[in-house]
Amino acid sequence: MREYIDAAAFKEMILCADAALHANIQAINDLNVFPVPDGDTGTNMGLTINNAAAELRKRDFDTVAAVSDCVAGAMLRGARGNSGVILSLLFRGIARRLKGTETAGAAEFAGAMNDGVEAAYKAVMKPAEGTILTVSRLASAAAVKAAKGGADLENTLVEAIRAGDEALEDTLNQNPVLKKAGVIDAGGKGYMVILTAILASLRGEIASGKPVSARDLQEDSVFVEGKVDVPEINIFDTVFVVRKKDPNVDLEPLRRYLGSIGDSLVISDDDEIFKVHVHTDIPGSALSESQKYGALDLAKIENMRLQALDQLAGQKAKSTDDLEQVDAELSAMENGEAPAEEDSGVAEAEKEYGVVAVCAGKGMEELFLELGADAIVTGGQTMNPSTDDILRAVNRTPASTVFVFPNNKNIIMAAEQCIPLTEKRVVVMPTKTVPQGISAMLNFSPDESEESLVGAMGEAIGSVHTAMVTYAARDSDFDGHSIHAGEYLALLDGALIGSYTNTKTLFKELSWAVDDFHPEFITVYYGEDVTEEDAEKAAETIRGNFPDSEVSVVSGGQPVYYYMISVE
Repeated sequence: MREYIDAAAFKEMILCADAALHANIQAINDLNVFPVPDGDTGTNMGLTINNAAAELRKRDFDTVAAVSDCVAGAMLRGARGNSGVILSLLFRGIARRLKGTETAGAAEFAGAMNDGVEAAYKAVMKPAEGTILTVSRLASAAAVKAAKGGADLENTLVEAIRAGDEALEDTLNQNPVLKKAGVIDAGGKGYMVILTAILASLRGEIASGKPVSARDLQEDSVFVEGKVDVPEINIFDTVFVVRKKDPNVDLEPLRRYLGSIGDSLVISDDDEIFKVHVHTDIPGSALSESQKYGALDLAKIENMRLQALDQLAGQKAKSTDDLEQVDAELSAMENGEAPAEEDSGVAEAEKEYGVVAVCAGKGMEELFLELGADAIVTGGQTMNPSTDDILRAVNRTPASTVFVFPNNKNIIMAAEQCIPLTEKRVVVMPTKTVPQGISAMLNFSPDESEESLVGAMGEAIGSVHTAMVTYAARDSDFDGHSIHAGEYLALLDGALIGSYTNTKTLFKELSWAVDDFHPEFITVYYGEDVTEEDAEKAAETIRGNFPDSEVSVVSGGQPVYYYMISVE
């Protein structure tokens, strides 16, 4: 039995935890109940701990305290999504307890776990039970009890895992949404994967090995408790438009074929064209088969697996929107020039107030800049930026006080972690949607006092209702709705209105829900997968239902969401 761990052992524990969590990312993501495409829990926790693993690999350490400080700092800056931020808080508390510690035994490690839980609970404004907080709290309490009873480090972790597993199973009963879906909490599961890997590393049952590669994403992985089935994912996100050779062509055979070679399938059509969205390993076959029904007009193919690897490395996932930048970099290399490095310094204050906004889509970015934003952080659903991403934008803003608009409820906590990390004053406005952020920007007046600005922008945020149209990322039974992957989803202020096979019915049902707000202004922001013609048709449907409202159409270019609709 091992009584103490030194710096090398603790470093190996974290590297093993990173590898185990990475191997289980998809399994953790699958526990997410809500079926919308999102920056899921497993992905966010994986990216957060991977940032720590990357820093650990760069050097050796003399003390447990030094390892812990490195992990806490890297996780803090690399935290993504609420689950990633909470994970970083758990390790920040651990670092505080282990400060000045050369080696750690049962008492020190159990106390550090407990301090981590306290740090997480203090930082979360409204702690919810039946979550990672509950699981970590009960696991740490069991560890403290075992250590006080004289257990060695190994048996202390055994007791922590026993209690944590019991708590994890009970999350199903503590959270009514989880109970209805019949699943345990995803964040709690991620925490237990980490804790179990730490014990397995202590016992010498697993080793960290080499960094994760693309090959690892294609194979089943060995988890510390045995074989884990990691679902295969179709690699290529494939979107294309075909001009019909016959207005009455039957697309059902094509639908069956594409469904047999891929998933997340959506086909929309009118008299002249049809548009396909599908995830598949053989995009060429999808394009070839579709050309039997007409002439290929436009196509976009992106490798989701490589995008995932970019994110795991802490890099922005590339898309077809980056082709011009790639061309510029290649041209510079051909001319013997080095790519320009990003300035990571802190800009001097040239004005009192500045604004950083988080959004995705060329149209959305341009709109925020036109309204006065100083910097844009690319992110949103499926692409939660890290605390460090937001911090760099804050530091580049030439103002003494910087307002940050997260524009997504899963990014607010990551933005708030910037506050103690910069010499600038950071004010995070709690914008949960892009339309809320735009409304707040319209009320941003740099001549006002900070108090007046916060009040005016807060009032504007509260006056905006946001409807969103996207697709179902997975089959699900949610809130009385039987949902199938690929169907259109309509949401209003985060609540699911329903799932539909066509947008005409969707907009009719959505209009009924919006009617209660008696809207004066409605703005339809259409995404990268929607044509201007289709957006205008959607707006006409809305105008027909709300003849007294002012309805505008704006190209947002956002991914994932076909439409973001601001209702005021």
